[in-house]
Amino acid sequence: MKKLSVCILFGGISPEHEVSLRSAESVLNNIDHEKYHVFPVGITKDGDWILFGGKDYSMLPAGTWQDCEGNRRATLSPVHGQGLLSFENDCVVRERIDVVFPVLHGAGGEDGAIQGLLQIAGIPYVGPHIAASAVCMDKCLTKLVADHAGVRQAQWHLVTLSTFEHDSEGLCRTLEEKFSYPMFVKPAGTGSSVGVSKAKDHEELMAALELALRYDRKVLVEEFIDGQEVECAVMGNATPIASVCGEVDSGANFYDYEAKYITDTSSLYIPARISDEAAEEVRELAVKIYTALECCGLSRVDFFVKKDGEVVFNEINTLPGFTSISMYPKLFEASGIPYSKIIDTLLELALEPVR
Repeated sequence: MKKLSVCILFGGISPEHEVSLRSAESVLNNIDHEKYHVFPVGITKDGDWILFGGKDYSMLPAGTWQDCEGNRRATLSPVHGQGLLSFENDCVVRERIDVVFPVLHGAGGEDGAIQGLLQIAGIPYVGPHIAASAVCMDKCLTKLVADHAGVRQAQWHLVTLSTFEHDSEGLCRTLEEKFSYPMFVKPAGTGSSVGVSKAKDHEELMAALELALRYDRKVLVEEFIDGQEVECAVMGNATPIASVCGEVDSGANFYDYEAKYITDTSSLYIPARISDEAAEEVRELAVKIYTALECCGLSRVDFFVKKDGEVVFNEINTLPGFTSISMYPKLFEASGIPYSKIIDTLLELALEPVR
């Protein structure tokens, strides 16, 4: 039986570069190298593509992978049938690629950009296609689809850079009339809680808007929902399945980038500490949102569950973290699917005919 050639893309130019390196390390350590011919290709923060020539995948999160002696400059050709091209002295080495797993988070990897390149190249890939990736990456567009689908979510207000620059004080007054403190402020197009703040007063709101607008020209301001943070992993194409629910207790002000990846304050509970009825509603809504956004392959859908049991949609991540501590693999492992089998299934889904 012919071994499938799988390109694992990692790194990227987004602020979530380091998270991607950790995710890719886990994927490369758990993929069946006897079953697949694996080509790890990293994208530097400057946008250079490198075919990683090492076998020690701990070099990725350590940041030393770019200096590996066996590295070669590389690119995925947009020409059908060309696959992966790497450059050695004056020679070009071409490798057939059957499927790509873009273990890329944020801009350039999760927003439809890399999906567009792979679509042009005719190479199947893991995860949602161009339109779904773009819509899910933009939290404002996601909100519009969720509203249309009749899904309960936090009230929200769109802020643009031009509006903030024109009259920041007037904008803050408008927000204070619409929402009470605290408020959440999020860049529209980042993940991993990059640039996200919880503002508890006027001064913090101004600072939160300034921070978020460094990452995106569009920012989402949301009402505060007092509830448990509950996440559900979804996998599949035409007939997606939902995992058990998991709960995040940040142990901090909220589940920000530091709580996720740097400090040791957060705790994960699988299954989530919610009622069976709430858990079932979360799972049903996760599939409903996934389907409404026309996702395929995988996504993680996040909710709040209030004390009275009401379920409130928060956001969706089309290429969620795959690190050793990430919820997506942990949730499906708790549902009876081991990490390596998750990878197998995602690659199989990527190779299914486009629906």
